[in-house]
Amino acid sequence: MGNRLEDLEIYSLSQEFGEKIWAIVIKWDYFAKDTIGKQIVRSADSIGANIAEGFGRFHYKENKNFCYFSRGSILETKAWLTKAKIRNLIDEDQHDSLMNQLETIHLKLNAYIKFIGKKIATND
Repeated sequence: MGNRLEDLEIYSLSQEFGEKIWAIVIKWDYFAKDTIGKQIVRSADSIGANIAEGFGRFHYKENKNFCYFSRGSILETKAWLTKAKIRNLIDEDQHDSLMNQLETIHLKLNAYIKFIGKKIATND
C-alpha cells in the first residue's frame, strides 16, 4: 500500500463508481433526482469519502471503523440501485453492471479491512 490515498485501488474504484452514478442521475427528471437521485448519489459518494477519511486517521482501528461505514454505504447504494430499477430509472443492464461493480468494490474493501486488521495485530 502506498502512502498516498490516490494510490489505494479501493479508493480509486469507489471514486470512479461515484462519478458513474452522478452521470446517470444528472439526466433524470427533477422529481427522480430530488428523491432517489440525491439518496443514491450521497450513498455512492460516501463509499469513497469514508475510505478517504479512514485513510487520513492516525490509528488503524479508526481507519477500520471508517471502512465499516463505507461497507454500509455499499449496501445502501445496492438498495437504491434496486429501487431505481424497479421504478424504471435505470434498465436491467445498467443495474446489473453497477451491481457487479459494487460487488467488486465490496470484495476489495473486505480485503483492505483484513489488511488493516493485520496492521492492528502487529501494532498492538
